[in-house]
Amino acid sequence: MPSYDLTGTVKLVMDQQSFDSGFTKREFVVTTDDDRYPQEIKFECVKDKVSLLDNVQTGSRVNVTFDLRGNEYNERYYVNLTAWKVEQASGAGPSSRGAGGGLPVDGPPLDQMEPPGDELLDDGTMPF
Repeated sequence: MPSYDLTGTVKLVMDQQSFDSGFTKREFVVTTDDDRYPQEIKFECVKDKVSLLDNVQTGSRVNVTFDLRGNEYNERYYVNLTAWKVEQASGAGPSSRGAGGGLPVDGPPLDQMEPPGDELLDDGTMPF
């Protein structure tokens, strides 16, 4: 499964959420600036990756490297953009690239990563 990256301006960094199961996540929103119609994209950092957002400030330009994650729960389907690398953006350039469009992405092999959001809370619901 390919990784993706997107560059934009941080609009919002939400507080960390912790669940009874021990699962933690933190969400943030990045506004793209390369399109005629800027998009506001919500990402999440899970487990040990929530610390990536400790020094991220609203208004800063960042490059986010992320994976697409999807799951089904009670016949409903969910898609999450799970960030695993957040860096200050340097210089100008294209603000979004898909797989195969740009430099290779560093990070752990996907088969060594735990899928986020698969844990159920104590009440049997998903943690989002």
